[in-house]
Amino acid sequence: MNVKEASQKTGVSTDTIRYYEKEGLIPRIDRNGAGNREIDKKIIRRITFAKQMRDAGMSIKALKEYTDLVDDADDNSEKQKEILREQIEAMKERKDDIDFAINHLKYKLEHYDEHMKKTEDVLHELEKK
Repeated sequence: MNVKEASQKTGVSTDTIRYYEKEGLIPRIDRNGAGNREIDKKIIRRITFAKQMRDAGMSIKALKEYTDLVDDADDNSEKQKEILREQIEAMKERKDDIDFAINHLKYKLEHYDEHMKKTEDVLHELEKK
């Protein structure tokens, strides 16, 4: 199948598939005589895997390190688990940041009239000067 069909099948944009290939997250894709990518089941599975890991919040750098370990002939299970642990910690930190931002916005909404509206009025006054 071509890259457009693979995109439709995996839900990953054609640009992202090309990017995954360029970054080595998926194996190099064979091309036909016309130079078009010919994507097989193996590549589809790799694209799907990369998408799932990205959806789980894994960074490109960590995913590249992880897939390199998967592709290595040695058993790298412990290193792979460590990468997953590190990504969990990174996601927890991001969650904390998001929770803080949500709470901040809730405060602003709950105190809109006495806080936000006054601040916006001051900004408008400053812009008039």
